[in-house]
Amino acid sequence: MKIPYAKMKSYELKQELSELKTIYNEYVKQNLKLDMSRGKPNSEQLDLSMGMLDTVNSATGTFSESGVDCRNYGILLGIPEARKIMADLLECDPSEVMIGGNSSLNLMFDAVSRAFTLGVYGSDKPWCKEEEIIFLCPSPGYDRHFSICQHFGIKMIPIAMNDDGPNMDDVEYYVNNNPSVKGIWCVPKYSNPTGITYSDEVVRRFANLNPAANDFRIFWDNAYVIHHLYEDKEDKLLNLFSLLKANGKENMLFEFSSTSKISFAGAGISAMCASKANVALIEKQLADQTIGFDKISQLMHVRYFKNADGIKAHMKKHAELLRPKFILVNDILERELRELNIAEWTKPNGGYFISLDVDNCAKRVVHLCANAGVKLTDAGATYPYGLDPYDKNIRIAPSYPTLEELEQATELLCLCVKIATIEYYLTINI
Repeated sequence: MKIPYAKMKSYELKQELSELKTIYNEYVKQNLKLDMSRGKPNSEQLDLSMGMLDTVNSATGTFSESGVDCRNYGILLGIPEARKIMADLLECDPSEVMIGGNSSLNLMFDAVSRAFTLGVYGSDKPWCKEEEIIFLCPSPGYDRHFSICQHFGIKMIPIAMNDDGPNMDDVEYYVNNNPSVKGIWCVPKYSNPTGITYSDEVVRRFANLNPAANDFRIFWDNAYVIHHLYEDKEDKLLNLFSLLKANGKENMLFEFSSTSKISFAGAGISAMCASKANVALIEKQLADQTIGFDKISQLMHVRYFKNADGIKAHMKKHAELLRPKFILVNDILERELRELNIAEWTKPNGGYFISLDVDNCAKRVVHLCANAGVKLTDAGATYPYGLDPYDKNIRIAPSYPTLEELEQATELLCLCVKIATIEYYLTINI
């Protein structure tokens, strides 16, 4: 039985700190180079899709079943077969889907850029002519969403994340009353970094929003729509698009996804789902930007996976590789930190991240880890402007290291949490 640090006397904390730093210095001497900073698939996961490379060659040809010669120009919205697969995954109609390159982040950036320079369907003017543009940012959230806002000078308002999704009282207040609020970022399923899935009530409240701005958009980044870790514990997410259609508000949604963590992270296909009116305008706007995206890649994915069920079966193989890593991290956190009562963390049923909250010392923890050879996402990155108001959140990405590396990295992380917490407690004379 471990004594919680909060119950230790000052001299006991100092003695504990001295012992922990001795162990820490031994780690430093090892010159480790371990990376838990990004949610990258490891080589074993990428190997699962190697057969895809054999689906397009001089013998198999490059014509899709619909008769498209994928070597040539055209088909701006993607070949019909690829649109069908992604539509089935996102539970919408193929006519409501466009296929992009390997990165859904690229589609999101371009969607914001077009809104700035050209406007969105139903808008009075492009966003660049507005005095102020505001996006709501559920936090902790995805750092690259926030960096898009910073790139365009969009004001960000953090929205607290609850166990069932964003604080909808705040979302409704801002969206329904402030015409400068043009968007909100959401990762609704196995959210980055908390791993939570929005509840039915939260999704319904999104569907019932009455925006003060007629060009408000929900940026629904459904990156982990089929990224389950446990077959018997799959989170379910209500279909927001269907609910919006029922309310006559289907133009309010921009939904995004990709195969980046399904096939090849650097050579997958991405998808944007939106109303037919939105898609028609986007196609018209894109016509001056590109002749079309990589249809050879689209064809490879179609031939290899065949349909949405093929992708879902493939994801079970990913889960077999990822599940032991998530279990390992949780087991070490439980063993090292639970009884000390100095940290809380999520135990997601899917996705790519574990969210770790510490007591006012996240930056110090990340610094200590970096100094000892473990790379983590910067502390504060999961909040707009990189400003975590409580200096508490750390994103853990278990996918890339091997199990052996992950064990070592997580044990070192726990050691750093202990050191940083004691240092903090000593400064406040707990």
